Amino acid sequence: MVLAVSSCWASSPGLLANSCPFCVPDTDYPESQYFVLSPGPEPWRSPHQLPGSCPWWLCARECGIWLSLGGFHERGQDWEQTQKIYNCHVLLDNKGLVVASYRKTHLCDVEIPGQGPMRESNSTRPGITLEPPISTPAGKVGLAICYDMRFPELSLKLAQAGAEILTYPSAFGSVTGPAHWEVLLRARAIESQCYVIAAAQCGRHHETRASYGHSMVVDPWGTVVACCSEGPGLCLARIDLNFLQQMRQHLPVFQHRRPDLYGNLGQPLS
Repeated sequence: MVLAVSSCWASSPGLLANSCPFCVPDTDYPESQYFVLSPGPEPWRSPHQLPGSCPWWLCARECGIWLSLGGFHERGQDWEQTQKIYNCHVLLDNKGLVVASYRKTHLCDVEIPGQGPMRESNSTRPGITLEPPISTPAGKVGLAICYDMRFPELSLKLAQAGAEILTYPSAFGSVTGPAHWEVLLRARAIESQCYVIAAAQCGRHHETRASYGHSMVVDPWGTVVACCSEGPGLCLARIDLNFLQQMRQHLPVFQHRRPDLYGNLGQPLS
Protein backbone atom coordinates (compact mmCIF):
# COMPACT_ATOMS: atom_id res chain seq x y z
CA MET A 1 0.00 0.00 0.00
CA VAL A 2 1.39 3.44 -0.97
CA LEU A 3 0.43 6.53 1.01
CA ALA A 4 0.91 10.21 0.22
CA VAL A 5 1.95 12.71 2.90
CA SER A 6 2.18 16.46 2.43
CA SER A 7 3.84 19.43 4.08
CA CYS A 8 1.46 22.37 3.97
CA TRP A 9 1.85 26.11 4.29
CA ALA A 10 1.17 27.57 7.71
CA SER A 11 -0.70 30.49 6.16
CA SER A 12 -3.06 28.55 3.88
CA PRO A 13 -4.79 25.19 3.54
CA GLY A 14 -1.64 24.05 1.78
CA LEU A 15 -0.62 21.59 -0.87
CA LEU A 16 -3.55 19.20 -0.78
CA ALA A 17 -6.06 22.03 -0.95
CA ASN A 18 -4.28 23.57 -3.91
CA SER A 19 -3.85 20.31 -5.81
CA CYS A 20 -7.40 18.95 -5.40
CA PRO A 21 -10.30 20.86 -7.01
CA PHE A 22 -12.60 19.84 -4.16
CA CYS A 23 -10.31 21.13 -1.38
CA VAL A 24 -11.23 24.80 -1.44
CA PRO A 25 -10.45 27.06 1.57
CA ASP A 26 -13.57 27.65 3.64
CA THR A 27 -13.54 29.94 6.66
CA ASP A 28 -16.24 27.83 8.34
CA TYR A 29 -13.88 24.84 8.44
CA PRO A 30 -10.35 25.93 9.40
CA GLU A 31 -8.31 22.76 9.12
CA SER A 32 -5.81 23.65 11.82
CA GLN A 33 -5.61 25.83 14.86
CA TYR A 34 -2.15 26.94 13.77
CA PHE A 35 -3.54 28.72 10.72
CA VAL A 36 -5.30 31.16 13.03
CA LEU A 37 -3.64 34.19 14.62
CA SER A 38 -6.22 34.65 17.37
CA PRO A 39 -5.47 32.91 20.69
CA GLY A 40 -9.18 32.00 20.93
CA PRO A 41 -10.24 31.14 17.36
CA GLU A 42 -13.80 30.50 16.35
CA PRO A 43 -14.10 26.69 16.16
CA TRP A 44 -16.17 24.79 13.65
CA ARG A 45 -18.89 22.26 14.25
CA SER A 46 -18.34 18.76 15.52
CA PRO A 47 -16.41 16.59 13.03
CA HIS A 48 -19.27 14.10 13.18
CA GLN A 49 -21.53 16.71 11.57
CA LEU A 50 -19.59 17.34 8.35
CA PRO A 51 -22.06 18.70 5.78
CA GLY A 52 -22.05 17.68 2.14
CA SER A 53 -20.42 20.98 1.19
CA CYS A 54 -17.32 20.41 3.34
CA PRO A 55 -14.33 20.47 0.94
CA TRP A 56 -12.54 17.58 2.67
CA TRP A 57 -15.65 15.40 2.42
CA LEU A 58 -15.84 16.13 -1.28
CA CYS A 59 -12.13 15.47 -1.77
CA ALA A 60 -12.26 12.07 -0.08
CA ARG A 61 -15.38 11.00 -1.94
CA GLU A 62 -14.57 12.29 -5.40
CA CYS A 63 -10.89 11.29 -5.34
CA GLY A 64 -11.61 7.95 -3.65
CA ILE A 65 -9.01 8.41 -0.92
CA TRP A 66 -8.82 8.19 2.86
CA LEU A 67 -7.82 11.44 4.59
CA SER A 68 -6.15 11.94 7.96
CA LEU A 69 -6.83 15.56 8.94
CA GLY A 70 -5.62 17.42 11.99
CA GLY A 71 -6.11 19.38 13.96
CA PHE A 72 -9.62 20.64 13.51
CA HIS A 73 -11.31 22.92 16.01
CA GLU A 74 -14.25 21.21 17.65
CA ARG A 75 -16.65 22.94 19.98
CA GLY A 76 -17.18 21.15 23.25
CA GLN A 77 -20.59 20.91 24.90
CA ASP A 78 -19.50 23.64 27.32
CA TRP A 79 -18.32 26.07 24.63
CA GLU A 80 -20.73 28.81 25.70
CA GLN A 81 -19.32 28.74 29.24
CA THR A 82 -15.61 28.09 28.61
CA GLN A 83 -14.98 29.41 25.08
CA LYS A 84 -12.58 26.48 24.66
CA ILE A 85 -12.29 23.96 21.84
CA TYR A 86 -10.82 20.50 21.29
CA ASN A 87 -7.88 19.96 18.95
CA CYS A 88 -9.32 17.12 16.90
CA HIS A 89 -7.75 14.62 14.47
CA VAL A 90 -10.37 13.40 11.99
CA LEU A 91 -10.13 10.30 9.80
CA LEU A 92 -12.31 10.19 6.66
CA ASP A 93 -12.78 7.09 4.53
CA ASN A 94 -12.94 7.08 0.73
CA LYS A 95 -16.67 7.81 0.87
CA GLY A 96 -16.09 10.96 2.88
CA LEU A 97 -17.49 9.46 6.07
CA VAL A 98 -15.96 10.24 9.46
CA VAL A 99 -14.75 6.86 10.71
CA ALA A 100 -12.85 8.17 13.74
CA SER A 101 -11.97 11.35 15.59
CA TYR A 102 -9.44 11.86 18.35
CA ARG A 103 -9.23 14.80 20.74
CA LYS A 104 -5.64 15.69 21.56
CA THR A 105 -4.84 14.56 25.09
CA HIS A 106 -1.50 16.33 25.69
CA LEU A 107 -1.62 20.12 25.40
CA CYS A 108 1.48 22.06 24.47
CA ASP A 109 2.15 24.55 27.27
CA VAL A 110 5.85 25.25 26.82
CA GLU A 111 8.41 28.05 26.74
CA ILE A 112 11.26 27.36 24.33
CA PRO A 113 13.96 30.05 24.10
CA GLY A 114 13.97 31.48 20.60
CA GLN A 115 10.62 30.01 19.66
CA GLY A 116 8.15 31.97 21.76
CA PRO A 117 5.81 30.63 24.46
CA MET A 118 2.85 28.39 23.65
CA ARG A 119 -0.18 28.05 25.90
CA GLU A 120 -2.50 25.66 24.13
CA SER A 121 -4.54 25.18 27.30
CA ASN A 122 -5.62 28.83 27.14
CA SER A 123 -8.00 27.99 24.30
CA THR A 124 -8.13 24.19 24.24
CA ARG A 125 -9.48 21.40 26.42
CA PRO A 126 -7.55 18.12 26.65
CA GLY A 127 -9.22 14.97 25.38
CA ILE A 128 -9.87 12.29 27.97
CA THR A 129 -9.75 9.11 25.88
CA LEU A 130 -7.66 7.41 23.21
CA GLU A 131 -9.24 6.21 20.00
CA PRO A 132 -8.85 2.47 19.28
CA PRO A 133 -6.88 1.79 16.08
CA ILE A 134 -8.98 1.96 12.92
CA SER A 135 -8.82 -0.65 10.16
CA THR A 136 -7.96 1.00 6.82
CA PRO A 137 -6.71 -0.29 3.44
CA ALA A 138 -3.18 0.57 4.58
CA GLY A 139 -3.38 -1.13 7.98
CA LYS A 140 -4.66 -0.42 11.47
CA VAL A 141 -4.17 3.28 12.17
CA GLY A 142 -3.68 4.86 15.60
CA LEU A 143 -4.53 8.55 15.94
CA ALA A 144 -2.47 11.16 17.79
CA ILE A 145 -1.52 14.83 17.30
CA CYS A 146 1.79 16.72 17.38
CA TYR A 147 2.89 17.13 21.05
CA ASP A 148 1.49 13.65 21.77
CA MET A 149 4.62 12.17 20.18
CA ARG A 150 6.65 13.21 23.23
CA PHE A 151 4.78 10.63 25.31
CA PRO A 152 5.84 7.07 24.43
CA GLU A 153 3.13 5.62 26.66
CA LEU A 154 0.52 6.73 24.14
CA SER A 155 2.23 5.08 21.16
CA LEU A 156 2.84 1.86 23.12
CA LYS A 157 -0.79 1.78 24.21
CA LEU A 158 -1.95 2.10 20.61
CA ALA A 159 0.50 -0.57 19.47
CA GLN A 160 -0.69 -2.95 22.18
CA ALA A 161 -4.25 -2.30 20.96
CA GLY A 162 -3.27 -3.46 17.47
CA ALA A 163 -2.01 -0.32 15.69
CA GLU A 164 0.32 -0.89 12.75
CA ILE A 165 0.53 2.77 11.74
CA LEU A 166 0.77 5.78 14.06
CA THR A 167 -0.24 9.21 12.76
CA TYR A 168 0.93 12.57 14.09
CA PRO A 169 -0.38 15.61 12.16
CA SER A 170 1.84 18.34 13.55
CA ALA A 171 3.11 21.90 13.59
CA PHE A 172 6.55 21.64 15.22
CA GLY A 173 8.35 24.92 15.88
CA SER A 174 11.46 26.20 14.16
CA VAL A 175 13.61 25.46 17.24
CA THR A 176 12.22 22.11 18.41
CA GLY A 177 11.83 20.87 14.84
CA PRO A 178 15.52 20.56 13.88
CA ALA A 179 16.40 19.18 17.33
CA HIS A 180 13.58 16.74 18.09
CA TRP A 181 11.27 16.09 15.12
CA GLU A 182 13.02 13.22 13.36
CA VAL A 183 14.48 11.80 16.57
CA LEU A 184 11.08 11.49 18.25
CA LEU A 185 9.36 10.04 15.20
CA ARG A 186 12.06 7.42 14.71
CA ALA A 187 11.96 6.55 18.41
CA ARG A 188 8.19 6.09 18.36
CA ALA A 189 8.48 3.84 15.30
CA ILE A 190 11.24 1.67 16.78
CA GLU A 191 9.76 1.17 20.22
CA SER A 192 6.19 0.57 18.99
CA GLN A 193 7.30 -1.41 15.90
CA CYS A 194 4.85 0.60 13.81
CA TYR A 195 5.01 2.76 10.74
CA VAL A 196 4.86 6.40 11.78
CA ILE A 197 3.27 9.01 9.50
CA ALA A 198 3.67 12.65 10.43
CA ALA A 199 2.23 15.34 8.18
CA ALA A 200 3.57 18.74 9.20
CA GLN A 201 2.86 22.38 8.60
CA CYS A 202 5.68 24.55 7.33
CA GLY A 203 6.40 28.24 6.95
CA ARG A 204 5.62 31.33 8.99
CA HIS A 205 2.29 31.78 10.76
CA HIS A 206 2.97 35.31 11.99
CA GLU A 207 5.84 37.39 13.34
CA THR A 208 6.51 35.19 16.37
CA ARG A 209 5.79 31.68 15.10
CA ALA A 210 7.01 29.49 12.25
CA SER A 211 6.65 25.76 11.66
CA TYR A 212 9.44 23.39 10.68
CA GLY A 213 7.73 21.21 8.06
CA HIS A 214 9.65 18.07 6.99
CA SER A 215 6.65 15.74 6.85
CA MET A 216 7.93 12.19 6.96
CA VAL A 217 7.17 8.50 7.12
CA VAL A 218 9.29 6.17 9.26
CA ASP A 219 9.21 2.38 9.05
CA PRO A 220 9.29 -0.01 12.06
CA TRP A 221 13.09 -0.35 11.77
CA GLY A 222 13.40 3.40 12.32
CA THR A 223 14.33 4.23 8.73
CA VAL A 224 12.94 7.44 7.23
CA VAL A 225 11.40 6.06 4.06
CA ALA A 226 9.89 9.33 2.80
CA CYS A 227 10.39 12.97 3.73
CA CYS A 228 9.44 16.43 2.53
CA SER A 229 11.71 19.46 2.79
CA GLU A 230 11.18 22.56 4.90
CA GLY A 231 8.85 23.93 2.22
CA PRO A 232 5.52 22.74 0.80
CA GLY A 233 5.77 19.32 -0.81
CA LEU A 234 4.37 15.85 -1.26
CA CYS A 235 6.04 12.52 -0.47
CA LEU A 236 5.02 8.93 -1.13
CA ALA A 237 5.76 5.92 1.06
CA ARG A 238 5.06 2.21 0.71
CA ILE A 239 3.48 0.56 3.75
CA ASP A 240 4.64 -3.07 3.88
CA LEU A 241 2.77 -4.95 6.60
CA ASN A 242 4.70 -8.14 5.86
CA PHE A 243 7.90 -6.28 6.74
CA LEU A 244 6.23 -5.02 9.92
CA GLN A 245 5.26 -8.53 10.99
CA GLN A 246 8.77 -9.80 10.28
CA MET A 247 10.20 -7.04 12.43
CA ARG A 248 7.92 -7.99 15.30
CA GLN A 249 8.91 -11.65 14.96
CA HIS A 250 12.63 -10.90 14.84
CA LEU A 251 12.46 -8.47 17.77
CA PRO A 252 9.57 -9.65 19.99
CA VAL A 253 9.92 -6.78 22.46
CA PHE A 254 6.26 -6.81 23.48
CA GLN A 255 6.69 -10.39 24.64
CA HIS A 256 9.80 -9.42 26.63
CA ARG A 257 8.24 -6.64 28.67
CA ARG A 258 8.42 -6.91 32.47
CA PRO A 259 5.20 -5.52 33.94
CA ASP A 260 6.22 -7.17 37.20
CA LEU A 261 9.03 -4.59 37.43
CA TYR A 262 7.54 -1.42 35.94
CA GLY A 263 3.83 -2.03 35.58
CA ASN A 264 1.75 -1.99 32.43
CA LEU A 265 -0.40 0.44 30.54
CA GLY A 266 -3.68 -0.52 32.19
CA GLN A 267 -6.83 -1.84 30.59
CA PRO A 268 -7.11 -2.53 26.83
CA LEU A 269 -8.70 0.15 24.68
CA SER A 270 -12.41 -0.53 24.11
